[in-house]
Amino acid sequence: MASLTWHGHSTFSLVTDNGKRALFDPFLNGNPKSDIRAEDITDLDYIFCSHGHGDHFADAISIAKRTGAMFVSAFELAGYVGSHGAKHTHGMSIGGGYTFDGLGYVKLTAALHGHAIEGSEGKATTHPCGFLLDMNGKRLYHAGDTALMMDMQLLKGRVDVALLPIGDNFTMGPEDAARAVEFIEPKFVIPMHYNTWDVIAQDPQEFARRVGSTTTTIILEPGQSFEF
Repeated sequence: MASLTWHGHSTFSLVTDNGKRALFDPFLNGNPKSDIRAEDITDLDYIFCSHGHGDHFADAISIAKRTGAMFVSAFELAGYVGSHGAKHTHGMSIGGGYTFDGLGYVKLTAALHGHAIEGSEGKATTHPCGFLLDMNGKRLYHAGDTALMMDMQLLKGRVDVALLPIGDNFTMGPEDAARAVEFIEPKFVIPMHYNTWDVIAQDPQEFARRVGSTTTTIILEPGQSFEF
């Protein structure tokens, strides 16, 4: 079984069936909801980062440098991380995919969001993205920060577990996220990017009610895991 653990906001750690370890959108030390600190992560193979905003990227460079994990993201962000001392990076573009050793096929999906890379003082931007992983038939979609998009209909029938933002203000809110579930039709959906701060306060149970019974909604607390 693959195991997915939520660490608050949009940060998830993944352990695959064969023991590969990945981290999504590392925002730990400054995250008031996180159950761990960046320094607690010592064994890591991959880092997937959806965009360069601090609440998704803050701990990415330090973790990549310390662990030697492969940093995977849009080409511009991967280049930025490499220029700041990370030895292993892999840049991609929206719609492109690549088979990573021991993990599976990863495709960058479109996301509608801001482009700035925190720490670049406005000098660097990147394409925000999501990730669609096919791990020997187990399919995981991390949407990143995004609005509702018609492009999500292209994922219909191709996702087992969908990680969707519901916080509103900066991303989809519960209503649009529930519509995204209609578009994608995943087996399971896990809400993320909510209740970190008051501006994105939401009731995940209300989101679950909007989703209904067609898809199973899994509501995690920071530190809790879901196996699939």
